[in-house]
Amino acid sequence: MDFAVVVTVEILHSIAVLVLISSGLAVIFGMMRVINLAHGEFLTLGGYVAILGHRSGLNLYFCMLVLAPVVVGLWGLIVERLVVRWLYGRLINTMLATWGLSLAMTGAFSMIFGNTMTGIPNPLSGLTVGNYQIGGYSLFLIAAAALVMLVIYIVLKATRAGLIARGAMQRPDMAQAFGLNISHVYMTTFAAGAALSGLAGALLAPLVGLSPGSGANYIAKAFITVISGGASVVTGTIASAGLFGSISQIFTLVTSSVGGEIALLVAAVVLLRLMPVGITGRFFKGWT
Repeated sequence: MDFAVVVTVEILHSIAVLVLISSGLAVIFGMMRVINLAHGEFLTLGGYVAILGHRSGLNLYFCMLVLAPVVVGLWGLIVERLVVRWLYGRLINTMLATWGLSLAMTGAFSMIFGNTMTGIPNPLSGLTVGNYQIGGYSLFLIAAAALVMLVIYIVLKATRAGLIARGAMQRPDMAQAFGLNISHVYMTTFAAGAALSGLAGALLAPLVGLSPGSGANYIAKAFITVISGGASVVTGTIASAGLFGSISQIFTLVTSSVGGEIALLVAAVVLLRLMPVGITGRFFKGWT
């Protein structure tokens, strides 16, 4: 029984990590159809902001939950105004521009922080379950991921801002006819997605060492999760993260971490072969 509890927590933790690293991309790509190849660097920036803020004497949770999302959200707003806003509807150009931004940010991280691994200590102690230990911070991440998805769902379904965002993305011509400033809607949506990426990077900072190239560790999993989830931002992210997180963690426990990564990739290839429009495109049409 104790082992089953530990395994369940480990699986939920794996799912939570995928949810967190994919949530910002799900908003930007799922709603705006913008392929942001600098998504991994947005997460890395969030991690660095949390680390620097904590080392400056600020409360760690304030740095992770407030400071990092705000800073990365503002950076996303600047990127959207200076770069992305001129490239909507031009997929290849957007990919090239954000890829260049990714390289520039990685280079900036190297110049500022050096090519060394840095991090912050885990703020929560583990819990004992029988003969096993459960990471307290893993439980915190599970709760944080669930809260992030709940907030996104409420904003998209129950607020005027969410209704305006969804309407502007689906029918920009009609939204403009009603007097909405489409440019501002796109700007706000991109900044919100960037803020979610910053939050994820900050929350993961106590678990993993951070280096200038850490973004490469996130980008593939995030895109696999979002694309496999389909058009729905919340339902698609939860469904694909639940599937891939479970498969990856089970194979990790049975084989090794490398085996878990391979299993995740194979599962993604098979799923997209069977469901090219993603999980929600096949089973949850119309869900948020």
